[in-house]
Amino acid sequence: MIDHHPTDSSAGRPRLITDVRPVGFGADTPEGAVDILVAADGTIAEVGPNLARGSGAELLAGHGAFVSPGWCDLHVHVWHGGTDISIRPRQCGLERGVVTLVDAGSAGEANFAGFREFVIEPAAERIFAFLNIGSIGLVACNRVSELIDIRSIDVERTLACVEANRDVIRGIKVRASHVILGSWGITPVKVARKVARIAGLPLMVHVGEPPPMLDEILELLDPGDIVTHCFNGKPGGNILDDDEVYALAEKCAAAGVVLDVGHGAASYSFRVAEVAIARGLLPQTISTDLHLRCLEHPVWDLATTMAKLMAAGMPFERVVAAATVRPMAVVGLPTQGLLSPGARAELTLFDLVESDLGIADSMGATTRLSRLIEPRWTVVGNHAIRASRHVPEPAAACPSCGGPG
Repeated sequence: MIDHHPTDSSAGRPRLITDVRPVGFGADTPEGAVDILVAADGTIAEVGPNLARGSGAELLAGHGAFVSPGWCDLHVHVWHGGTDISIRPRQCGLERGVVTLVDAGSAGEANFAGFREFVIEPAAERIFAFLNIGSIGLVACNRVSELIDIRSIDVERTLACVEANRDVIRGIKVRASHVILGSWGITPVKVARKVARIAGLPLMVHVGEPPPMLDEILELLDPGDIVTHCFNGKPGGNILDDDEVYALAEKCAAAGVVLDVGHGAASYSFRVAEVAIARGLLPQTISTDLHLRCLEHPVWDLATTMAKLMAAGMPFERVVAAATVRPMAVVGLPTQGLLSPGARAELTLFDLVESDLGIADSMGATTRLSRLIEPRWTVVGNHAIRASRHVPEPAAACPSCGGPG
């Protein structure tokens, strides 16, 4: 994350954020409406009701909005120009309320240097990455698989890439579905798991069309590993296929395996989410899997994805945690004391508004959202960036070509 926020002309001055309702800060969450004073150096100076503005402080009126830790999207694709499916960070970042973006396998070891130099380092957003176990990453997504055969993986170079970029690489990514692996079966998942263990990093596994079978994948995972697309509705590849695989998913979640939404163009089912949540199986993290082929339909942004999970029965406070402190913990960011004096200010201000928006999942099913989450401001240090939901063009339609999820 660099100190470059062109939409904010008042950086470098203290800022008083007034009349906001904290949510998602855990035991540190104050009750009721408060003001937040951010010092000129971008750290929290004071939190409490009716704070004095002080000399030279810039006012940011919250008007009763909620304030949470800065949103964190655990699964996006932002290697713009390096893959044929990635979007620019700003399309899903600060202007959408999101402070931290985690790219899920767009780059492999052979092209990670370019991703770092041309996207990660110049971005205003904080960007972490899960390194694709396939050396080429998603250069030509679903047209040229990154896992054609054993020659697609170079264990030694992948480990060297991790060591050279540990400040931004926070895990290993493997796509484990038939359309990617062909006749490989479960082998690439085992290789990726071994690399992740050697590197001391979590493994994120994309699940979808079998083979390999979902139960095969779940049985390989350890606490801290991530199953992305946990509520996909693909026949033979989702947690509602049979009682045994559902019980295994419950067991994994109870043991600490992270269930991540990873909506995407093809990997979120209202029905699967509603049934699982009604049974008590909630996702630990809510992510978008945003890329070029799902930005306009059906995903839009993180705020809309959060609202979809509320519509599926997930409590509001759990939704906020799943888009803030829980994904932050996955990538090693601090999650305690985020409103304490001296902590760097990283906040998202948003409203919860009534709605009657008709919207689709990845399977073509539709529902209406009675409540929407509307981001208003993203505060990073002493910068404040106006934020809003992404509103697609009216003619936007479901793309005929699939994306990574």
